[in-house]
Amino acid sequence: MADWIDRLPDAAQRYLEGRRLDEVECIVADLSGIARGKAMPASKFARQTHFYLPNSIFLQTITGDWADDAESGYTEPDMVLTPDFSTASAAPWTADITLQVIHDIHDQAGVPVPIAPRNVLKRVVALYNEIGLDPIVAPEMEFFLVARNIDPNQPIVPPMGRSGRRAAARQAYSMSAVDEYGPVIDDIYDFAEAQGFEIDGILQEGGAGQIEMNLRHGDPVLLADEIFYFKRLIREAALRHDCFATFMAKPIQDEPGSAMHIHHSVVDRATGANIFSNPDGTETERFGHFIGGMQNHLPSAIAVLAPYVNSYRRYVRDFAAPINLEWGRDNRTTGLRVPISGPDSRRVENRLPGMDVNPYLGLAASLACGLLGLREAQPPKAEFKGDAYASGEEIPRSLFDALDLFRTDEALQEVLGRDFARTYIAVKENENKEFLQVISPWEREHLLLNV
Repeated sequence: MADWIDRLPDAAQRYLEGRRLDEVECIVADLSGIARGKAMPASKFARQTHFYLPNSIFLQTITGDWADDAESGYTEPDMVLTPDFSTASAAPWTADITLQVIHDIHDQAGVPVPIAPRNVLKRVVALYNEIGLDPIVAPEMEFFLVARNIDPNQPIVPPMGRSGRRAAARQAYSMSAVDEYGPVIDDIYDFAEAQGFEIDGILQEGGAGQIEMNLRHGDPVLLADEIFYFKRLIREAALRHDCFATFMAKPIQDEPGSAMHIHHSVVDRATGANIFSNPDGTETERFGHFIGGMQNHLPSAIAVLAPYVNSYRRYVRDFAAPINLEWGRDNRTTGLRVPISGPDSRRVENRLPGMDVNPYLGLAASLACGLLGLREAQPPKAEFKGDAYASGEEIPRSLFDALDLFRTDEALQEVLGRDFARTYIAVKENENKEFLQVISPWEREHLLLNV
């Protein structure tokens, strides 16, 4: 066992110092970002080089149903999963000493499985690398702490704070609001430290019990792995304190939704220079092309960035979520924001993705739009100055409409991969169909006896 333990990241090795490793969780992210895989005794993990899972895990919907994808067939062949030891991380909330390891996914011929979300992101990053570029991202995570909800028919309510009162809304940046659920935050910090993750900052957002957590900038695959892990550790921290953490885009009526804003920059692999800035500090043409690509292709990418019917409830005018594709400097009403920065850190913030997005697919789709802009070299619209909420709505308002746009954007599908696009559309169409069979309380209240 010592040989593979020597290959673990420093944080994982520190976690194991003086301890006997009991279990290893071998995991991958499915289309929804749910961890799938196997847990096994550490002694068994040490003796094997890989394990198998059927490729049908990527045809499973969020409800547990299975999508129809006739082109891929129904034989459910096994995929080969091999550990990526660089991702090994503690699971500090477990009763025994456990490591998690994200696995690479190939078919039996050794070819990366194109519908695996982590492979989709790797594909997009490789396309940047092929033209001498490295994409850099910095994600922001928003989520709600809510009271336990074990009856789906009941609305979500904020959690009880240490004062004995429920968390209040409209308390953005309030330190006392964060202190209300300080024990949960403390566990999030402790778990993150044990896992070797660096949190750039935690703050209270505008919703009741809503928190924003910022991560440092870096490699897209590394950051997606961290978000994948962070979602789990945050849920576990909340459960320790009798509440839930939810990453739904819009969990509470009349409250803001939760976003996963993504900051993008691109550097030249040879020089390390930010391609968005000239030597004299001014903006380059490629900076404009990146924004132009996002404006041209983000409507089609919304199906990936807003993956559920609930996602579209977040896009409400004046509720801190963009409904447009305008861009502006230091303007939070625009869908694309250019934050205040020096030339070296000039970047574009995409404010459209919801926190319910699979982190691998969200980063892949957003980067794909920028890459298409660099290829197509189309300038963006003029910078928007003023309140962009007053501008027209430029994004699809339902999953059905979003899938239609995604289906017709050949360029975006080519960058993300045709097999992935076909499978993704099949899964999401199935989910949308299932949702349409559900009759809501609003319909029963207003239509039952009135129409």
